[in-house]
Amino acid sequence: MTTAKRDTYTPETLLSVAVQVFIERGYDGTSMEHLSKAAGISKSSIYHHVTGKEELLRRAVSRALDELFGILDEQHARAGTAAERLEYVVRRMVEVLMAELPYVTLLLRVRGNTGTERWALERRREFDHRVAALLKDAAAEGDVREDVEVRLATRLVFGMINSIVEWYRPEGPEGSDGRGGAGERGGAGEREVVDAVARLVFGGLRKAS
Repeated sequence: MTTAKRDTYTPETLLSVAVQVFIERGYDGTSMEHLSKAAGISKSSIYHHVTGKEELLRRAVSRALDELFGILDEQHARAGTAAERLEYVVRRMVEVLMAELPYVTLLLRVRGNTGTERWALERRREFDHRVAALLKDAAAEGDVREDVEVRLATRLVFGMINSIVEWYRPEGPEGSDGRGGAGERGGAGEREVVDAVARLVFGGLRKAS
């Protein structure tokens, strides 16, 4: 585990370190002592900025949720046919997931054991429902195939996108994730992932010409 240097410590550093510890140990398995050691600061220094680890969790998942919900307010997510808007949203979801990888990973791993986790799960469901509504609208407009049930298609699309957190690693061309998986380099690699997801999703969903 990377430990933050004391002389470069900032609230943002603390949040970044906390997210990594939560992912590695699980939120329930993380104590303030674990966070203190990982950040290279005393527990009292942490309490100077936050009330405890649940506040850190809320800040972390809020960052991921804000980025995801922000997609829905972007121009291309609000104009055009439902199918066009849906494809734009799917592409942007993949981009946000890769750009905010640790934060989205943590969001996808909350289990609802605390108030903050239950709040995050409810917000995730709200986002999922709004994307599912786009798919439903695209089906109603006749732009996607009718032989795949909308709720099933929605689950499959989200399953594909969310699985990226399990293997995508931006460190470099080898990008070993410690489990034998190959990571993707940033930049062109990210675009390749976005394009591949869009081709697979919409190649399967769109009606044949």
